[in-house]
Formats: sequence, C-alpha cells, structure tokens
Amino acid sequence: MRNAKTPIYRGLFPVAPTPFTDSGDLDLEGQRRVLDCMIDQGVDGICILANYSEQFLLSDQERDILVELCLSHVAGRKPVMVTCSHFSTQIAVQRARYAAERGASLLMLMPPYHGASLKADEGAMIDHFGRVADAGGIPIMVQDAPLSGVTLTVPFLVRLACEVPLARYFKIEVPFAAAKLRSLIELGGEVIIGPFDGEEAITMMADLDAGAIGTMSSALLPDLLRPVLDHHKAGCRQEAALAYARVLPLINFENRQCGLRAAKSVMAEGGVIKCETVRHPLEQIHPATRAGLIELARELNPLALRWAH
Repeated sequence: MRNAKTPIYRGLFPVAPTPFTDSGDLDLEGQRRVLDCMIDQGVDGICILANYSEQFLLSDQERDILVELCLSHVAGRKPVMVTCSHFSTQIAVQRARYAAERGASLLMLMPPYHGASLKADEGAMIDHFGRVADAGGIPIMVQDAPLSGVTLTVPFLVRLACEVPLARYFKIEVPFAAAKLRSLIELGGEVIIGPFDGEEAITMMADLDAGAIGTMSSALLPDLLRPVLDHHKAGCRQEAALAYARVLPLINFENRQCGLRAAKSVMAEGGVIKCETVRHPLEQIHPATRAGLIELARELNPLALRWAH
C-alpha cells in the first residue's frame, strides 16, 4: 500500500521503444541512448516493455536483459515503470518480482487475456492483480486498452482500487477515454490516485480536462507535450489548448499512420538509434509514410530529431 514516503507519480511517462539491429537482435547501446534521450526530453518517468516497446516480440531472456539494462542505466535519474502483463498469473508475478527487486518504481499490467476468447472473470482479475501487487510491492498502472479485448467497467476499476490498494493508477486508452476518466474519478474519489491518458496522447487535452494527471505517450515528442501539461496544471487552459493544437497533427499521424514505428523512425533520423527495424511479423514503415512523418516532425523539431546533432 502507498505510504507517506511514496510519491504520487504524475506528468510525462512515455514508453521507451526497443531498438534492434538490422538483423533483429537487441541493440543494447541503442537502448541506453534511447533512455538518455528520454531523460533529456524532460520526462517525469519512463515505461519499458510496453506494447510500444514491442514487448510481445521479446523472449523472456531478452526481457530480463532489458530490465537489468534499463534500471541500471537510468540509475534513479527517473522512476521506471516496467510492464509485466501476461495471461499467466504465475508469470506476471515472476515478472513483477524481478522488476521490483531491480529497482522499478511502478509496474504496468493489463488484465489477463490470450487471443479473442481466453479471458478471466472479474473475481479472477482481482486475484490476478492482487497477486502481482503482493509480489511487487510497488504501485501498479492498470492498462485499460482495446488490445486486450477485455471490458473493464468503471465500477470494476473502482472495486479493483479498493481491494488492491497498490492498483490505483489507470492508463485509460479506450474510445471515449475522457468520459471514462471523468466517471472513474467521480465514482472512485480518493482511491483513484493516478488517472492517466494514453494512446499516444491523441485525446490528451480532453483527458486533462476530465481530470487526468499525466500521459503515457510514445517517446516521439514528450518534450512538446510538456507545455500542454504545465499550462493545464497552472490553470492556463487556453495556453494549453494552443500548445496542444500545435502538436496534434504529428500525434494524429503517429497514431493513425505509423503506430509504434514513429518514435523509432524519428529517433533514427535524429541519430539516437542506428536502426529503426521492427521485428517480423510487423511490417517496416513504408518510405512514403516515413517521409510524411519526418516532414511533420521537422516543422516541430522535437528533441528526438536533433538529440544526437
């Protein structure tokens, strides 16, 4: 359970991409450079091994290597959130314990699912989150995303927060996210410690208006999202809206045209990483799509595009 010494995490917690070599192997030096770039972007924390990290294309051994590398390299400069989702409670528990023992500040966890039809009922989901919380002993970001195919109702999420006190952070990235965030905060009250926005921040302004205290974007442009968050937190909504309108075309292009490839392409263009390969069976970014992405990025000049120059 969160105690007086545990901070309330908020702000920018983008997802770190996992760089690979041309042959598809882990690029460990590139991973270090990604982390350093993200810290220079002014983030409040870093999430690793998420879906935008291509976690579903990593072996268990590679996951362990990346947890060790990322936590040792960040070395307390920023809190690190480690995704430990798995359909198996036993495996999710092992992942949580491993991450916590190596210094993770938070865990991220999706509800258990496997394919379109293997899902758990609400009681089993509560137990799943509870066992992971017991193993990790650190706060959990509950990831509410369409990818799982699991409907997490607002009453269920409030029940989860009440029964598993470490599971009081929520990344809401489903359709009508702002409405769900607003309902979650209204129904849950003080047990909802960390309502967060997700999905590349494509609904961030509405989500902040609904009460979100942070966002989990990609690593493409967190430095350009900072003014939106800071203005909104200061009560300067008009300035926040203007800052958001400025970056929204790039966010939209990332979300609708590129997906997880966008951050890699911009970081490769900016010299952060040498290679923007995504692992098969994902398709590499189309050259025309890449050109459109870089054109939009150059207009805004995010740090990732110039970090190495």
